[in-house]
Amino acid sequence: MMADKKDYAKPGEYKPIDLLAVAAAREVRDGDVVFAGTGLPMLAIMLAQLTTAPTSVCIYEAGSIDGRPIDLPSSVGDARCVYQASLATGLTEAFFGQLHRGYVDLAFLGGAEIDKYGNVNTTVVGNYLTPSKRFTGSGGNPDINSLARRTVFVMVQEKRRFRENVDYITSPGWRLLKWPSGEWISKKDLYGKFFRGGPEAVITNMGVFRFDEEGVMYLDTVHPGFTPEQVRDNCSFDLNISRVRGETKPPTYEELELLYTKVDPAGIFLP
Repeated sequence: MMADKKDYAKPGEYKPIDLLAVAAAREVRDGDVVFAGTGLPMLAIMLAQLTTAPTSVCIYEAGSIDGRPIDLPSSVGDARCVYQASLATGLTEAFFGQLHRGYVDLAFLGGAEIDKYGNVNTTVVGNYLTPSKRFTGSGGNPDINSLARRTVFVMVQEKRRFRENVDYITSPGWRLLKWPSGEWISKKDLYGKFFRGGPEAVITNMGVFRFDEEGVMYLDTVHPGFTPEQVRDNCSFDLNISRVRGETKPPTYEELELLYTKVDPAGIFLP
């Protein structure tokens, strides 16, 4: 049941990370098999399981499947991830037994850069051979983004991160360069029978973004305290703000209580 307006927290009663966690949790559909990483994705899936998606299943890349930890794990390799799990194995089962076989509905990921087509860079800034900065690398990002049916990226909103074209495509979005011709081609055409889906949303500290029929990013909702124009000014490309549906719904008081008393009472990720 949708909460009434009186149930939503007011500005000043929640923190930006609370809104990020809640917005991400609302992307989980009941029954989803969710591939989640350390940090915000953990907050999101655990909150979703306590609210709108009780039958969703969580897979942590270290190998725990369908765990229901009492306490929030500090990482995907924390032993608490396997509490009441249907399966406690390792990376091989998580990636090849579940992800590669097509069982994952939704994946939460992050990135250093993203472009208007949803291509994500977690590899380098500048030329690959002589970069000005080298990041940690893919870390499973391209596998997860390519093989899950839907992907939600959670990122910091900065002009230098939201690019017309990323310096290096670590994870493919909806349109990407075909090698060696350099032609822009749709992911569906390139992947053929192996196509499963792609980025569904990008959630930042300023708004929620989605992708249109051509695979181009647009602003869906703007977080309270920001304007669509401010969000557009924090992108290096001409962001479409004509489709903004309004403000992102703030956390409800129930969601905030669950976050701080059930999901992360120890303050591992919440301030």
